[in-house]
Amino acid sequence: MSDSRQRRNEIWVARHGATEWSDSGRHTGRTDVALTDEGLRQAAALVRPLDALRFALILTSPLKRARDTARIAGFAGAELDPDLVEWDYGEYEGLTTAEIQAERAGWNLWHDGVPGGEAIDDVAARARRVIARADKAPGPALVFAHGHVLRILTAVALELGPQAGARFALRTAGVGVIGWEHDYRSLTAWN
Repeated sequence: MSDSRQRRNEIWVARHGATEWSDSGRHTGRTDVALTDEGLRQAAALVRPLDALRFALILTSPLKRARDTARIAGFAGAELDPDLVEWDYGEYEGLTTAEIQAERAGWNLWHDGVPGGEAIDDVAARARRVIARADKAPGPALVFAHGHVLRILTAVALELGPQAGARFALRTAGVGVIGWEHDYRSLTAWN
């Protein structure tokens, strides 16, 4: 249970817009791919739902697809936070799940991990640091990042294991809100 004296900030998460690799299902960790025309439109569509809100902390992954989404959505001043970079997929960078499973039958990112990449617990540790920053802010936080890191951030914010991020599919330019219900963080909006 959460400490009742803890600040009760909402954490808004926004995934970057579409890229060629997200459209094709390629694992896009540290490769810095650009938004597609559709991704640019998706980022622009975030202006309206986010513009009326006032955030005390606005963070973005340093990768171009997230920074551009933040800028186009009206948050050009978002602070770069290296803890928001996507999961390092190691040897599986750029591959689809089907391609990986053709070599490694039954492979599951959430349970089997990635050779030469980052362990899920290390991604969760980065996510916890972002949550701690949001908790210290004087109001709601908004973070722009990537699908898997945001799913892990959501899972650990809800006091679930990082593997529970598998259950929080987040579409490109999808927005979620991690809020509060009584003494517990809860998911108040998703996609």
